[in-house]
Amino acid sequence: MKGIILAGGLGSRLLPITRSISKQLLPVYDKPMIYYPLATLMQAGIREILVISTPASLPLFAELLGDGSDLGLELAYLPQDRPRGIAEALIIGREHLAGGPSALILGDNVFHGTGLPEHLSQARDRLDGCVLFGRRVPDPQRYGIAEVDAAGVLRSLEEKPASPASDLAVTGLYLYDEHAPEMAAELAASERGELEITDLNAAYLEEKRASIVTLAQGIAWADTGTPESLLATSEYVRHLELQECIRVACLEEVALRMGFIGPEACYNLGLKMRNSSYGQYVMNVSEAWDNS
Repeated sequence: MKGIILAGGLGSRLLPITRSISKQLLPVYDKPMIYYPLATLMQAGIREILVISTPASLPLFAELLGDGSDLGLELAYLPQDRPRGIAEALIIGREHLAGGPSALILGDNVFHGTGLPEHLSQARDRLDGCVLFGRRVPDPQRYGIAEVDAAGVLRSLEEKPASPASDLAVTGLYLYDEHAPEMAAELAASERGELEITDLNAAYLEEKRASIVTLAQGIAWADTGTPESLLATSEYVRHLELQECIRVACLEEVALRMGFIGPEACYNLGLKMRNSSYGQYVMNVSEAWDNS
């Protein structure tokens, strides 16, 4: 399975902050926003990842992340000249996916919690069409909403309904089989406006090949696309890191724990940032791992 991070869009909900910078390069407490979705894909065991963004922002992402080899990854970059909907990422990334399954994640979505890697691994194993990830929310009118029956079987999907059938929001993480780019292209040919991701998911549901995993209460999810949610998520990360003495979405640590790199390589990555508390943390993690 290969991954796609969609880090495009205009960031209009964050204006004027995003007038001169991509929102996915803004900090969520102590690291760039894009670190969080990248860490999520890495925890799913995915090493070949495509970053899609605006032509102006792509060089900045490439400067930040490079080719990924330091983390045991293969990173590639492609432009989206203007927003045409989330599902377009699968069309843009068709060559990258090379006829295989994919994990698509939005660049402003943050996932964290105990058991997240296991959740992702189980979802990969059960993939037959598409797997969505849902979370109960207090304001379902703001999201794409899934309706499930008593057994948890997905029954319907609706984008930002005025009268929601449930409070189960569809998050910005999606797993798809090898047919997703072709299905997205067919839908795009029939649409005049943006290609909503809900349209693609509904097409899978119509074929009875869509399921949803409801995230456990111990797994946090946030869409950081507004000033309020960006601040709240930063405060959440800050509190968690200070209280638990950890680093959320520390790419070097994730790469080490996933076996993508060894402790020496991890230590050297921290050494390059030794004047920061983040760099010191990476060095400490690698030393503890090496001594375990």
